[in-house]
Amino acid sequence: MALTRGTPVIAGVLLAAGGGRRLGGRPKALLEDRGSPLVEHAVRVLRDGGCDPVHVVLGAADEEVRALADLSACTVTVNPFWEQGMGSSLRAGLASLAGADADAALVLLVDQPGIGAEAVARVRSAYRSRTALAAASYAGERGHPVLFGSDRWTDIAAGAVGDQGARAYLRAHRDAIRLVECSDVAQAYDIDTAEDLKHLE
Repeated sequence: MALTRGTPVIAGVLLAAGGGRRLGGRPKALLEDRGSPLVEHAVRVLRDGGCDPVHVVLGAADEEVRALADLSACTVTVNPFWEQGMGSSLRAGLASLAGADADAALVLLVDQPGIGAEAVARVRSAYRSRTALAAASYAGERGHPVLFGSDRWTDIAAGAVGDQGARAYLRAHRDAIRLVECSDVAQAYDIDTAEDLKHLE
C-alpha cells in the first residue's frame, strides 16, 4: 500500500508570458504596481497564499524580465511560442512541473493584480485529491486563480490551444469544479489596455 503524505504539495504556476500588444508592446510582467514589477507581485501572492514551489512562465522580453525582476526563488520556464496565446503558456507551465511531485497546480495570471494572497489561499484550500478542480468565483462567475489536480494535467494540456487556456476543459467538466467565492477579498480585473493602467499604483 502506498504511503500518503499529510500536507499536499500545491505548486503555484504564474503565466507571465504576454507581450502587452494592446499596451503598445510593453511586457505585462514588467508593468509596475506599488513599486515592483507585476511578476514579482504575483510571485509573492502565490507564496503568501501557500503555494510552494512557484513556477513562472515567461515569453515576451524574457531576458529583460529576468534582468529586472527578482525571480531567484522560482523555477522559470520560457515559452518560445507565447505569441500563440495563453494555451501554450499553460502547457509549458504544467510541463515544467513534471519533476516537482506536486499534487496540484494553482494557476494565476500576471495581469490580475487585484487578486491577492487571500484568494489564492481560499482556492488552495479547496484541494481534496489529485482529481481536484477548483476556481475562484466572483459573484458566481468563474475566474482565476484556478486549481488543477495533477491527475488532470495531461488532458488539460492536450486541450490548451490559442488564447483559450483551460476554458474548454473547464466548460466540459463544469460539474466537477468547486467554485470558491472570492469577490469579498479580490477583484478580477485584467490589465489589457491603456485604460486599465488606472488600476496600478
